[in-house]
Amino acid sequence: MGETVSSRYSAGAMIFHWVIAVAVIALWRIAEAAEHASKVDKAYWMDHHKALGITVLVLSLGRIIWRMAHPVPPMSNKIAGWQKLAARIVHIIFYVLLIGLPLGGWLGVSYFGVGIDIWGMFEVPGMPVGLSPDTGKGILELHHKGGIIMIALVFLHTLGALKHTIWDKDGTLWRMLPFGTPKP
Repeated sequence: MGETVSSRYSAGAMIFHWVIAVAVIALWRIAEAAEHASKVDKAYWMDHHKALGITVLVLSLGRIIWRMAHPVPPMSNKIAGWQKLAARIVHIIFYVLLIGLPLGGWLGVSYFGVGIDIWGMFEVPGMPVGLSPDTGKGILELHHKGGIIMIALVFLHTLGALKHTIWDKDGTLWRMLPFGTPKP
């Protein structure tokens, strides 16, 4: 008898998804706190932002490795082709940003000649790029714009999940949760 294909993501994929999702939202909120803080407090918040950003980079690389070993379950046949294509495009952009934003932030601060302190446990050294605060500032401005795109995609992704759950009632959200009933 043939093996049935689950329409639910693996437990590992779910853990990576939700931990990274919470971390990305925390990165956004920490950056917002830094933007509105005094100069002294801004450095405090940005130290946390940088450490968490490197953590997201490591988690995202782990998630990509996990995904290569654990295939994505097929989407419901009830979902329109254009929606499946849109979901694939958004997921690709997510992966590009989940890798590109932390690397860009790390590169940007490296041009200031500093590494990234990971909550006092160890330091990730700056990339070997030399000193150029103007270049670093330009890269960090692009990093900021990329962060805005990331938050917009998180919002779009959340709206899509809610639409599928509340309006379509097609069980799509349950594919990424250990409860509920995903539909084939």
